Amino acid sequence: MERSLIANNSPVKDNYDKTLRIAWWVFALAVFGLTTAVRIRLLGIPLERDEGEYAYAGQLLLQGIPPYKLAYSMKFPGTFAAYAIAMFLFGQTITAIHLGLLFVNSATSALIFFIGKRLLNSTAGIAAAASYALLSVSPSVLGLAAHATHFVVLPMLGGAFLLLKEQNRSGVGRPFVSGLLMGLGLLMKQPGLFFVLFGATYLFLSDVRAGLLLRNVILRHLVFVGGAATPLAITFLTLFYAGVFSKFWFWTIHYAHEYGTLISMSDASQIFIYHLRDAIGPNWPLWIVAGIGLLTCPLNKSARQSTGFLLGLFISSILGLCAGFYFRSHYFILLLPAIALFAGLAINNISSVLHHQITAVRFLPLLLLASCAAFLVFAQRDLFFRLSPVEVSHTIYAGNPFPEAIKVAEYIRDHTDSSDTIAVGGSEPQIYFYSHRHSATGYIYTYPLMEAQTYAHQMQSEMIHEIESAQPKYLISITMSLSWLRLPRSETLILEWAQRYTADNYVPVGFVNIIAPDRVDYYFDDIPQQVPELGEFILIYQRKL
Repeated sequence: MERSLIANNSPVKDNYDKTLRIAWWVFALAVFGLTTAVRIRLLGIPLERDEGEYAYAGQLLLQGIPPYKLAYSMKFPGTFAAYAIAMFLFGQTITAIHLGLLFVNSATSALIFFIGKRLLNSTAGIAAAASYALLSVSPSVLGLAAHATHFVVLPMLGGAFLLLKEQNRSGVGRPFVSGLLMGLGLLMKQPGLFFVLFGATYLFLSDVRAGLLLRNVILRHLVFVGGAATPLAITFLTLFYAGVFSKFWFWTIHYAHEYGTLISMSDASQIFIYHLRDAIGPNWPLWIVAGIGLLTCPLNKSARQSTGFLLGLFISSILGLCAGFYFRSHYFILLLPAIALFAGLAINNISSVLHHQITAVRFLPLLLLASCAAFLVFAQRDLFFRLSPVEVSHTIYAGNPFPEAIKVAEYIRDHTDSSDTIAVGGSEPQIYFYSHRHSATGYIYTYPLMEAQTYAHQMQSEMIHEIESAQPKYLISITMSLSWLRLPRSETLILEWAQRYTADNYVPVGFVNIIAPDRVDYYFDDIPQQVPELGEFILIYQRKL
């Protein structure tokens, strides 16, 4: 009875459609309001290692010091610049960095909405954007930390959006800007290269399918490639002019190649399955919805027209994720836009099937997505709403001294001048950022020194030479295993040297005893001869007068 009434009474049907559209927008506002509130509540979560690296490099940029001069890194320098911009706008604090991430994440969600809308419709766009907002805030992908993958995704999606349904295919403006944006994504981190290849392939095939003359197809393709190469060319010239190009090339090409070949193909599948399970975590309902979207691509004509774009984005995301076969949790952020868009496609396909059903039934796709959202929020309720930023850090990064690094850095800052240098024996670059002090060595991580790779001995010797030459006022020794990741085959030169060098030239002035996350004892300037219980610890040494 109701179905026939709606079919024969278009004003009533229009009212139902309007109500459903409003309901979708209310859901979107609720999701974005919730995820934004979670990020704002946890703006003060202590920086982890990658954030510390980017923050220190960005801090150096603001001081006019080029990348790779005082801080070596195998990553391209785009994220350093992004951090520098965030700190220039909001200040050199933890909160400023995570506020920058909030804006980047919001902009990414908005782009996913517009891509979903252009591919399908507003409902699919809303579902995709809401899915991304929920997935990308999850600790299962370390979404609360400002990893480089967040900064890869934003410009990449901007470039992809410009390639969709071009009206004027004879022009070269859009291909150039699209390539430029995707080139910026590559500048953030090397796996961005796969998105550049996706953009180039999609543009070429779209132009051929549209019937353009071959010379126009080739011209637009070359313009796209030229746009993508522009950020790298400018970066190369800038680093060459700054005198650090050789260091940049060694770390981002030679060492990065060594790093990317440490894991064998035979181990890759086992590592992938392990990390995929962790990355999905409590968000599995949304991943299932995305799987439905992938499997139901041929359901309707509009979805089939979008299949090439979605599958191309998905494949390029997988390739970016697989770089080096490490499959770390935050690498999965590269995959989330495709997962979110497939979730939007699933909602669109389900809605299409139910389009002619009674009003209550047509609300089922909205209720399905809302149920998924409610489940993952409830599953992570303690992290999102109850635990303090420090407790969240301890929960996500158990066994790492990220909150403790703040107090160590405060002590260093209070007992040094801005001209003094320090050195950290371990992989805690955030200490340099917090203390606003320069490192005596470019080796702000000790991980490369412990890896079974060609340059390990050379790196250890170089770090030793740099520290001995700089004679830092303070040495911070991180004894925790997760800060070194020493292997049975690791070179031990620097460990043996450190014991002798420290004993001959430094005296202990600080001791941080980490017994448990809620049991940390700080001893500054008055170190006891023994403690009732010894956990993992950090030692601070001052150079002898």
